[in-house]
Amino acid sequence: MKILALGAHPDDIEIFMFGTMAAYAAQGAELTFAIATDGAKGGKSDPVVLARIRREEATAAAVLLGATLRFLDFPDGELVADAALIGALKGLVRETGPDLAITHAPNDYHADHRALSDGVRIAASFAVPVLHADTLGGTGFSPTHYVDISAYADIKAKAIRMHQSQDPDRFVDGARTQNLFRAGQCNGAQGSLAEAFRFEPTFPFADIRELLPPAPPIRKVMVSTKRVG
Repeated sequence: MKILALGAHPDDIEIFMFGTMAAYAAQGAELTFAIATDGAKGGKSDPVVLARIRREEATAAAVLLGATLRFLDFPDGELVADAALIGALKGLVRETGPDLAITHAPNDYHADHRALSDGVRIAASFAVPVLHADTLGGTGFSPTHYVDISAYADIKAKAIRMHQSQDPDRFVDGARTQNLFRAGQCNGAQGSLAEAFRFEPTFPFADIRELLPPAPPIRKVMVSTKRVG
């Protein structure tokens, strides 16, 4: 199986979907990570220096799963779903031939995230189904699918911490809190972790369940047997 993960910035794949990427890697899937912008505005450092550092950080994180990394190098903070972006994304889809593309939700908090989401949707067309990752903090997001990442929590945290330029511990903590909540939301076992996604069926793609790693096992709902009174 071939999976194309697309993030707007150099740490987005790690924060929003790296546990799922690790689950795919464990299944032997071929992973391609694509980063749309150069990340040059992700801090107060010199933009040229910061872009170089963030490229190195993303490379180190991708190595953890043996993923192929592609940099589209659009300017950070200026991404729009125009002909240039859509053309680059169409070329990437043609070149990599993925079975599934995963990217940001169309209503995520950052304008670059929303632009990339729109661009991927247009570029994918009839070629590949598109799955949307959870939003930051889960704001305005209604999942349709969950992936159990309980076994991959450590490597996800390690990947996020590769991005030392971004004060990564705040994202490690936030992602874990969100992943704990999403596991509880789908009635996963106590202490399990899940990443959440949303799929909007579009012809000719109606059902992608066979393309996803397993969801958390569902706990049996029990009625109390305690006698009171």
